[in-house]
Amino acid sequence: MTRSDLVVRLAERFQQLTQRDTEFAVKTILDAMSDALARGHRIEIRGFGSFSINRRPPRLGRNPRSGAQVTIPEKLVPHFKPGKALREAVDTDPVERAEHF
Repeated sequence: MTRSDLVVRLAERFQQLTQRDTEFAVKTILDAMSDALARGHRIEIRGFGSFSINRRPPRLGRNPRSGAQVTIPEKLVPHFKPGKALREAVDTDPVERAEHF
């Protein structure tokens, strides 16, 4: 599902919202989540999962073209851990999953 697919589904589900309002709501939520992660906060959405930041330590790598050693600097990367309800929903068969939503 893409961002635009999400906007369309929300607009269909909540008829009182215009397409423009739905786009603004989705953008606001995603921007708030990005800002929170950038500041190092953890995001937990009950029944869905949690987002956090993981640290990748510096390491030695190789340039595939020349074979020379390259130092790869430390990185902070986003990490998603699905919640129990999401794991169970994904693990069910498609017919049963449709009944949940």
